[in-house]
Amino acid sequence: MLVTAVIIFIVGIALLFTAISKAATHPNLVIDSNDVVEMRKAIAQPGQFQQTYLNSKASVDAQIAQDITVPLPKDGGGGYTHERHKKNYKLMLDAGIIYQLSQDEKYAQYVRDMLFVYAELYPTLPLHPKRKVGKQNPGKLFWQSLNEAVWLVHTSQAYDLILPSLTADEKNTIEQGLFHPIVKFLSVESPDTFNKVHNHGTWTTAAVGMTGYVLGELEWVEQALYGLDKSGKGGFLKQLDELFSPQGYYNEGPYYQRYALMPFVTFAKAIENNQPERKIFEYRNGIVLNAIDTTIQLSYNELFFPINDAIKDKGIDTIELVIGVTMAYGLTGDSGFLDIAKQQGQIILTGDGLKVAQALDNNLATPYQFDSVAFGDGNNGKQGALVVMRQDVQGEQALLFKPAAQGLGHGHFDKLTWQFYDKGEEIVSDYGAARFLNVEAKFGGRYLPENKTWAKQTVAHNTVVVDESSHFNGNVKVGNKNHPELLFFAKNDNVVISSAQIDSAYEGVNLKRTMALINLPTSDKSTAEQPIVVDVFNVQSNNSHQYDLPVHYKGHLISTNFDLNTQLTQLPVLGKANGYQHLWLKAKAQPKNGLSQITWLNENGRFYTHSSLMDGDSSILFTQIGANDPLFNLRNENAFITRKTNAKNHTFVNLLEPHGEFNPSKEFTVDAVSKVQALAHTKVNDIDVIEISLVNNTHYMLAFNSANNATTNKFSHNGSNYKFNGRFKLFEIKK
Repeated sequence: MLVTAVIIFIVGIALLFTAISKAATHPNLVIDSNDVVEMRKAIAQPGQFQQTYLNSKASVDAQIAQDITVPLPKDGGGGYTHERHKKNYKLMLDAGIIYQLSQDEKYAQYVRDMLFVYAELYPTLPLHPKRKVGKQNPGKLFWQSLNEAVWLVHTSQAYDLILPSLTADEKNTIEQGLFHPIVKFLSVESPDTFNKVHNHGTWTTAAVGMTGYVLGELEWVEQALYGLDKSGKGGFLKQLDELFSPQGYYNEGPYYQRYALMPFVTFAKAIENNQPERKIFEYRNGIVLNAIDTTIQLSYNELFFPINDAIKDKGIDTIELVIGVTMAYGLTGDSGFLDIAKQQGQIILTGDGLKVAQALDNNLATPYQFDSVAFGDGNNGKQGALVVMRQDVQGEQALLFKPAAQGLGHGHFDKLTWQFYDKGEEIVSDYGAARFLNVEAKFGGRYLPENKTWAKQTVAHNTVVVDESSHFNGNVKVGNKNHPELLFFAKNDNVVISSAQIDSAYEGVNLKRTMALINLPTSDKSTAEQPIVVDVFNVQSNNSHQYDLPVHYKGHLISTNFDLNTQLTQLPVLGKANGYQHLWLKAKAQPKNGLSQITWLNENGRFYTHSSLMDGDSSILFTQIGANDPLFNLRNENAFITRKTNAKNHTFVNLLEPHGEFNPSKEFTVDAVSKVQALAHTKVNDIDVIEISLVNNTHYMLAFNSANNATTNKFSHNGSNYKFNGRFKLFEIKK
């Protein structure tokens, strides 16, 4: 038995070596030799691929005319040496591609000579002088090892592309002086990062594994796939198992999903080209392709939904998703991906890039279908969800509802928050990250102190704050151990609705929120359809608390239907901690019992009215960010906060209504006043009933059951009997 086992092991290893050796004709990573043949043909034919090649070649020619610059590392993110090394890896990769396509040795020689310099420099480098001691694993070329891994992902591809041009001595100099030391540093000398289930671990395993394929180092590939001890407790496959839900949602949110996407898709392509028997693109029911598609779905008007530590300017044209969409089309031939590629406006010089370019030249794109989806969170998809609701009424609307998990260290304390988008703009907003990325003059380009003191805090989001403290008391470890429960997600032609709850954000307090994006139907053909958002937030506790519900809005305040007590000569600070210390209190009001309304005008030229059902005891606070911000790190954005004090149980009932148009160029304004005349909420057993009365004697009623999925729901309201199947129904009431 032992002899048999040994023979099987030896045969298995031999097969792996054979698989890699068969693919050892270079290039063999993202671009293979078959791609090169087709790409060389394409650059001789007019089209987008040829134009991309000519543009890239011109750019490379201009850069290689300059002296090779490999500075001694000294600057943090955004500084000169940091950016120079980033430019170098991109230049080497681009020059390597141009070498393969043009077959001009000067491009390979330039890459070779730059690698010689790195091979001489790297073994002499200590840890980076700008490293954050005790907080992140440092690099040598860069201030953190993450950037080192990104550098190696690109540089390993550049080396792969020029390998056919090198002598044995040249290969030995580069591999022994550069690639062996950097792989050792990123793997066995940095085990915590290498084995960590995190985007840093993803980049590192991809870098080491890709370098292993290029150099024929099977051990590196196996460690990259299964962890340093090859037990499967770490490594690239573990990353695929743990970081994505079955639908392809990445735990840290879309901003970091697009960043982590590049090593996932790039290394997967390298695995496919070298060891197709692994069927990596079929792993976990096609998790890599699911992740690419989900990344697209988590965008609006070409920008990603900015949850957690997100930079709000990042969108679908980011190079990581360009590569992802290109590979997805190359693998599937799905013409919907071509629509996204067309919007991205970038062709990449790979075999898959050639397929995209030729398909676009032949006008094969079909509209990509954005949908309303509840993306389950966690590796099992059952740790809450990120819910996207969409309608298309008078300009596309999207609502993002976030009963999702914490999102590791980049997550915010914002359970059950929401954002709203309309007519191409953000209406109800999320601050995202407090950071000036790669602006070294602003805190070294790193996350600002205010990212912790403001951006992560609950009051910086559109969800309930209890007693001016943040969810989980601002403790990430506690947050990562708890998540909301998605009660239901449902939709029909007019309504997309979802409900979720969490009882662990605050001790002894249950938070339950139901949100619906509705296209109000109308039997009057002369009346335009009306999009609205309905928001019912129920808070329950056995003890009395203060409950705050902020709405961070984008636009200029136009009017309220209640009086304001406005601060005219000085601004008090709203609170002392947990984000409240950063809010100026600009005005305060206590609306009467009944309907309160706040209207603002967004830069998209549309008015938005937030209608609330008030109890006469609650107050509304109007705030602006900027207090206790001595270096002007924060944006001066506005919010209003509905506050209920000394309460055990309370239900916030709100409605958001887009309406009208303001056109300063043509000097007209229409429908600047809300159509909502009354709002009512009743609870009939487990059924919530929201009645909405509009002008012209138009009435609607939304009924939903968030407690159980009864086959038939029956209730009486205002003397009439109603029933519905499933979770909800929207009724148009005749009076």
